[in-house]
Amino acid sequence: METHNTCCFTGHRQFYNKSTHEIRLLATRAIEDLIRAGITTFKAGGALGFDTVCAQSVIALKEKYPNIRLHLILPCKRQTRNWNPHDKKVYKEILEKADEVDYLFEHYFDGCMQMRNRALVDGSDCCIAYLCRHYGGTYYTVNYAKQQGVDVILI
Repeated sequence: METHNTCCFTGHRQFYNKSTHEIRLLATRAIEDLIRAGITTFKAGGALGFDTVCAQSVIALKEKYPNIRLHLILPCKRQTRNWNPHDKKVYKEILEKADEVDYLFEHYFDGCMQMRNRALVDGSDCCIAYLCRHYGGTYYTVNYAKQQGVDVILI
């Protein structure tokens, strides 16, 4: 694999065919393989599910690989407004441990999630994806990544 330096994540909010623990193990293994191949920046979109698992994996791996960075690209400042208290707490912990946080928009609007997904892919060399359906935001993002010449690693 050619040496790259930036990877983004895309995936479903729910895990359909594996447990959260299994997804975490697979994501951590893929992230660590990329670190060994030269990836130093990981971009996550702050969504529930796969984004959260991947961001937490990067944060945990920073102890072993202090040179890696977590860059959050978030759709809007009030993304968590309808989330439950536990998910809001986890989100806040990730925000506090991220190396960089960018909000694309002040407020939510139709289309801001798709714009966030494109921003994650743009400037990335590869993308770790958890894709189980052939429709929806993750499917769109994986196809967009492939169109942009971004290597997609499906887990």
